[in-house]
Amino acid sequence: MRIIGIDPGTAICGYGIIDVEGSRLKTVAYGAITTTPQDTDAMRLEILFNDLSDVLEEYRPDKFGIEKLFFNRNVTTAITVAQARGVILLAANQQRIPIYEYTPLQVKQAVVGYGKATKEQVIYMTMNMLGIREKIKPDDTADALAIAICTAHSSHNEDLRRRIQI
Repeated sequence: MRIIGIDPGTAICGYGIIDVEGSRLKTVAYGAITTTPQDTDAMRLEILFNDLSDVLEEYRPDKFGIEKLFFNRNVTTAITVAQARGVILLAANQQRIPIYEYTPLQVKQAVVGYGKATKEQVIYMTMNMLGIREKIKPDDTADALAIAICTAHSSHNEDLRRRIQI
């Protein structure tokens, strides 16, 4: 099974793709889609949508994990991230990939075993679990891989819940 994890953002949108073979996790690809401050908001969203659509077409994931938006004090940032999430979810839905959403606490719990783990702990465990030797950069990419791992560990339960509700 192939899973993509997404850490949404308009300036930097991290993605990480893993394959799950039994209990083994294997890194397939990871990176970031970036835009510049010179791009208009509409241009940034178009770049994000088009580039992510290309990644989805190339790697054909079976599941799509994304970080849930949580409101912080900076309303402007929350709005731009919400816009990014919108086009990201659209790209996944257009390709009919099942979408799974997780809070940062759930991701930390799945990867580190502690919901209040530091960013450094999450990066370390993500690298360890996937056998990655070089530090993953940017952090958004490491977060995306952690979201993919969380999806691998948690999506089965979500699938069962979805079937019961139908």
